[in-house]
Amino acid sequence: MRHPEYQYLDLLERVLETGDERIDRTGVGTRSVFGSMVRFDLSQGHVPILTSKRVYWKTAVKEMLWFLTGGTNIQDLLKDNVRIWTDWPLASYRAATGETITQTDFERRILEDDAFARRWGELGPVYGKQWRRWLGPDGREHDQIAVLVQLLKNNPSSRRMLFHGWNVAELSDMALPPCHMVYQYHVTSGGRLNCLLFQRSVDLLLGAPFNFVGAATLQLMLAQQSKLEPGELIWVGGDTHLYRNHLDVAREQIRRDPRPFPTMSIVRDVPSIDDYKISDFLVENYDPHPAIQADVAV
Repeated sequence: MRHPEYQYLDLLERVLETGDERIDRTGVGTRSVFGSMVRFDLSQGHVPILTSKRVYWKTAVKEMLWFLTGGTNIQDLLKDNVRIWTDWPLASYRAATGETITQTDFERRILEDDAFARRWGELGPVYGKQWRRWLGPDGREHDQIAVLVQLLKNNPSSRRMLFHGWNVAELSDMALPPCHMVYQYHVTSGGRLNCLLFQRSVDLLLGAPFNFVGAATLQLMLAQQSKLEPGELIWVGGDTHLYRNHLDVAREQIRRDPRPFPTMSIVRDVPSIDDYKISDFLVENYDPHPAIQADVAV
């Protein structure tokens, strides 16, 4: 059987060979295809942590756990040594003040000065806010994750088991509108939990590997909470692109042969969806190729 990671490597190659050259929001430029899909079977314990390059899976899991808190400030991420969201508030700070502060100094100020963090570390109503505290027109907040867990437990045949982050009324206040925006779940008659994730826009080199890990981790958590077995993770991409400054490293990556996917397990019986910690996740037999360095386009 062909290694499932080839779906991702084939997609890299498809974008390289047939992608449409486009000028994008960042000014870097992309090569893009529209409409893509990959499928991963989680039922045997294996998770899609890519092996053709090292993926820092703990960072991706910590980001997902942060989303579940409903947090929107990078101070909480930095306390957990996660720096993948710093670029956006740092760019805003530099633009507003004209100060040529380094990322290291900016992050230090966020960590040490709560007032500075409240002013400059805030990302706006991004993912976690929408997932856990979607604001209705009547002023009432809606916890989409809590509703999802209850549906999985009590009405697993429902076709309404989903959550999303594209809150039109609050898009303009977000540092970055949601890319991985709709998660829908399906439970088989045999008790397996499947997930379909629709991602409207995906940085294929840097973003997708993290999105695969985050979605798989959430699927394992939801399965445990609802006493189901993990099934299939289906990822669907809208605008699927490589930035122009990523093309050479993408070519390097597709020359590498995948190695067996690692396994991920949850090492304790966690009482609720709000109680998971990074120490609850055990990844075994991860033997990737070396990491590939590339810059984030902001």
